[in-house]
Amino acid sequence: MSSLRSLPLRLGAIAVLLAIDRASKLWAVIWLRPRGSIPVLPFFHLTYLENTGAAFGLGRDLNVFFTIVTVLMLGVLAYLHWAWRDKGSWILAGLALVGAGALGNLYDRLFYGFVVDFLDFRIWPVFNVADSCVTVGACCLAWGLRLEEKKAAIC
Repeated sequence: MSSLRSLPLRLGAIAVLLAIDRASKLWAVIWLRPRGSIPVLPFFHLTYLENTGAAFGLGRDLNVFFTIVTVLMLGVLAYLHWAWRDKGSWILAGLALVGAGALGNLYDRLFYGFVVDFLDFRIWPVFNVADSCVTVGACCLAWGLRLEEKKAAIC
């Protein structure tokens, strides 16, 4: 499928992922915040957390800095989406996933002053749907770039 024809599909995927992220965080704010942490399985809890930093709680209380970084990153992602429009589907999907995750967390930073996290596997820092999109998207990008590298080596 050509990049231009698949653009509505990628934009639709971003919108759906953003809606899932927003709905899950709204649920966490309304329902989970008063309860704090709820065990679901021995290794998984739903734990409300307000994160003013980045991944793993790094850079705590640097919300303005991370807001600016996210806006800049979204600009880079938009440019890469245009520059790599003829690349493989793994790369385009990765860009869409990272973009959706960045938008989800940017919304929180702008409207709450922190990012809402609530998925807690106990051995990993608490995270959210947007963080998952960024992580899976980065893996898709890495895989897609590796495939492109292999393709270029063959030619």
